[in-house]
Amino acid sequence: KDKKISEYGQTVLENGKRDHKIHLLSIIGEIEGHECLPQHNKTTKYEHVLPQLAAIEDSTEIDGLLILINTVGGDVEAGLAIAEMIASLSKPTVSLVLGGSHSIGVPLAVSADYSYIVPSATMIIHPVRMNGTVIGVTQTFEYFEKIQDRIINFVVAHSKIDYNSFKALMLDTNQLAKDVGSILVGEETVKKGIIDEVGGIKEALAKINEMIEDKERAMMQEAEAESSNQQEEAEQGTENSSRKNSAGKTTAAKNTAAKTTAKTTAAKTTGTKNTGSKSNDEKNTGTKSTGSKKR
Repeated sequence: KDKKISEYGQTVLENGKRDHKIHLLSIIGEIEGHECLPQHNKTTKYEHVLPQLAAIEDSTEIDGLLILINTVGGDVEAGLAIAEMIASLSKPTVSLVLGGSHSIGVPLAVSADYSYIVPSATMIIHPVRMNGTVIGVTQTFEYFEKIQDRIINFVVAHSKIDYNSFKALMLDTNQLAKDVGSILVGEETVKKGIIDEVGGIKEALAKINEMIEDKERAMMQEAEAESSNQQEEAEQGTENSSRKNSAGKTTAAKNTAAKTTAKTTAAKTTGTKNTGSKSNDEKNTGTKSTGSKKR
């Protein structure tokens, strides 16, 4: 555990009272992109974080993820990749901003299901900038706009702030002396709708344990409802089978009664015919006898 903390800034928090396992992930320093930063820079490497997030999602032992953030920002692609991975986890996630979560750190902070910020922490929101050669053509500006839209849309989708309000903070020229953008401190981020609540590690741990318990309760209710539905379907199937059997017996009884009635009717008809024949014979006999006497 100590080796994992020293190498990756990660560990597993085990609460014996609640029997929950929470993975602790630290996002610190600069978000490293496709090029290695100097060794003296503290960095968060996406090639370490992304596989760990996949392992957390796949694990049956880990119940939730707590993210501690203190970053100056960094590579846009790498930062958004980590943020998207966190947002797509099925397990409860809580983020806690300590010190600062600047630039691409804003999407990372809001990617969790619930976010906290300590009162003294700050968030700097500014436009995208690029290192290296920049070609001064319209297409470059349009490319910058697309990158900014990706960032803004992600933040808007995972927080309470709207598109225009966040873009206005990004392009504000009145706050930063040497840059364009805004700096928000603690409570301001909550008022703007970026972060959910002001709080520290105590609140963050309490929240994630609550979310884990809520999820477990919902899963139990879903399992009970599914079991109840299966039982009802089984009972309904049994009842339908009984109805079919009863209907079959009734139909057979009706057919038997019909056959019996038909036989009785046929017997009566035959008896009537025979009686009629005898009467005719008697009449004929009487007639013949009378004729003989007259002669």
